[in-house]
Order: sequence, then C-alpha cells, then structure tokens
Amino acid sequence: MNLQILYEDKEVIVCYKPAGVPTQTARLGEQDMVSLLKNHLKGKYVAVVHRLDQPVEGILVFAKTAAAAKVLNREMQGAGFGKFYQAVLWGTPGKRTGTLENYLIKDGRTNTSRIASPTEKNAKKAILSYEVLKTGKDNEKDISLVKIKLDTGRHHQIRVQMANLGCPIWGDTKYNPLLLGDKKWRQIALCAYRLEFVHPKTGKNMVFEVEPQGEGFQIDTLDKI
Repeated sequence: MNLQILYEDKEVIVCYKPAGVPTQTARLGEQDMVSLLKNHLKGKYVAVVHRLDQPVEGILVFAKTAAAAKVLNREMQGAGFGKFYQAVLWGTPGKRTGTLENYLIKDGRTNTSRIASPTEKNAKKAILSYEVLKTGKDNEKDISLVKIKLDTGRHHQIRVQMANLGCPIWGDTKYNPLLLGDKKWRQIALCAYRLEFVHPKTGKNMVFEVEPQGEGFQIDTLDKI
C-alpha cells in the first residue's frame, strides 16, 4: 500500500489513512499506519497523536520528535485541535443543526461503547455538533450527509451518538441495528475529512482537507437541500 502524505516537515507528518488500515496494531503481520510511516522514515521516531477506528478513513497527524509529540498531545487536550468528519446516516436528524451531549462507557471485551448515565462508573462526557448537508435515498431508505465537529474524542463516539439519535452510520455493523450480526467487513461512511492544529514548532495554524472516498459517499441520490 502506498502512503498518502499530505504534508511533512522536521516535526510532523500528516497523511491520509484509508479505511481498513489500523492506526496502530499489535497483530503480527498486519499493516498499520505506524509501520508504514516507520518504513517511510527509515525507522526514525514517529509518535501517534490521535487515532481513527480501523474502518474509518481520513486525516491523521503524527509527531516526528518527542518534543512535537508533547506539544501536540497537550494541544489535543485543549481547544487547539479541530477534528471534522463527514458521515452518511441512515435516516435524517429532526433538526438540520444540533449538538449532542451524552455520557459513554467503553466495554473493552466487546470493543464497543454505549450510552450511559452520568453517575455510572467510568462514564465520560461526549459532545459533538452536526449539520445536515444533503439528503437522499438508498434503496428507498432515507439517508443524509452530515458534517460533524468533535468536541471530545471518545471511543466510537460519532457512531454511538448518531445511532442513539436514531440515525446510525451507513455500513456500520456494530451500531446500525439493521446490520447487527453482519460478519462481512464494510467501509462505514465516516471520514475525518478536515484537521486543524497549531504547528508545535512554528505556531502556524495548519489546516488540511480531503474528499471522502468511501462507497457510501458516492450514492447518486444524495442531492443538495
């Protein structure tokens, strides 16, 4: 697989992660973004700053020095990082724009997360905002293309919160009720299409965008509102 690099300098490297490729894995023989980058950098230092789920496509930034990693990880905890997604939903939210605020709990045994009460042990607040961009039909099923901004970065956050809204993501076999139990691997229609951060060395505002490539984004009936 060819590495798709969007930007590189002495401190950071920004690249596109295809769907199906893990950000980082402990499985022997399985190709991941970290191993691809280490090959590209001839074994030099590379640090994971943030992750995307394996079936999700989109933009990732990695640090090439320990100092850059420290700054970017600190930035991740504040307001410096802007993480924007596009998703195709089965269904259409009742409001064209909105903010979702829930509490989530991760189940490590099943690698899933669920909506929880704020008082439950290990429950973490999850916040995102969305805007409906287009609507259409997929095999007579109402679908919608939405833009999403993450305010928090919880495990499977977008997938869980959209499913809880009644609009699960197209192709999601973990949280779309109509696809539960489907063992076939699918590329879910979720793309981290825009990433914003402050450069750890220069302080410059960095902005990157890609066009979603997944099958769900190519549905012809997604017409403009």
